[in-house]
Amino acid sequence: MVSYMDYTSPSTQFTFDINKSLLVKKDNQNYINVLGVKQLNTLENTSLLDIFLSVNNVVEPHYHQNAAELVYCISGTATVSLLNPFTKQIQNYPITPGQVANVPQGWWHYEVATLDDTHLLAIFNAPTPEVILGSDILKLTPPDIMAHTYCMDENQWKKAIAPVKPATFIGPPANCNRASEGVTHQYPQQYINHYENQMYTTPAYNYQIPPNPQYYFY
Repeated sequence: MVSYMDYTSPSTQFTFDINKSLLVKKDNQNYINVLGVKQLNTLENTSLLDIFLSVNNVVEPHYHQNAAELVYCISGTATVSLLNPFTKQIQNYPITPGQVANVPQGWWHYEVATLDDTHLLAIFNAPTPEVILGSDILKLTPPDIMAHTYCMDENQWKKAIAPVKPATFIGPPANCNRASEGVTHQYPQQYINHYENQMYTTPAYNYQIPPNPQYYFY
């Protein structure tokens, strides 16, 4: 939060080009720009992520420890999924242009693009959108702790998470070859109609892995 701002100072910023503030880039169709108080010093309790995705790309599971998130669909379509910590259910909300999905502060969630050229705006009620990523939790928690906690074989755990890279942000990763192996999965999931608040069951998306892109981190 901006506790004091000298609005007469020559360093005071009232405008910013978010296209020049890249957070992460997977390829030319999948990248995220960021705007926070570090980029625009007159911001107070507001920040945002400008998210571009091609079909079946995922903003990896994560949570924001310091802010709620309002996801607005500008173009394309996406499904915003969140884990309700009270009901212990995954709630999935498809959104199209002009529609929003709200993620309460600290809730585990992710977004999946269901069309090419999907453009989402994630708006936060904090000056900087802090994040804890699923890839970081999986990769940075000591394997012996995971294995001991869940009564697992430590070597099997290490093998399972070997492809996971910290700070993945947008998946699937470039080296994913599950599509070429003909592996598909269908999981029944609970969906909640975000207009009528009625729960119903529908098959999960059958993800198709995109061509192997290169990752760029700035």
